[in-house]
Amino acid sequence: MRLLHTMLRVGDLEKSKAFYCEILGMKLLRQKDYPGGKFTNAFVGYGDETDHTVLELTYNWDTSSYDLGSGYGHIALGVDDIYSTCEAIKQQGGKISREPGPMKHSTTVIAFVEDPDGYKIELIEGR
Repeated sequence: MRLLHTMLRVGDLEKSKAFYCEILGMKLLRQKDYPGGKFTNAFVGYGDETDHTVLELTYNWDTSSYDLGSGYGHIALGVDDIYSTCEAIKQQGGKISREPGPMKHSTTVIAFVEDPDGYKIELIEGR
């Protein structure tokens, strides 16, 4: 077994694709409309689905926002230089919700960014 993808429901597919692809550097791997179900799935990631875990962005045509609830935590991405990564995200209009710095009770350097729907993405330096 292996982890294939994580699905996020998004309110504006174009904004979400721009965030994940243009700001976080993922690639749009595939996209398909399902007119009978009134939704679109777009798969984004850093590599081919045959050997990388990816994100499935699900856009329900009649829903523009979601209650994220209290169960969702975050997606984590490893980065080489967290300070320059956060600066680049800010320059492209991304929202940094926790500036880079060491975790409490640890030396691991982290930051958090939010996507257009408010989903949290943790950046971890050196992973």
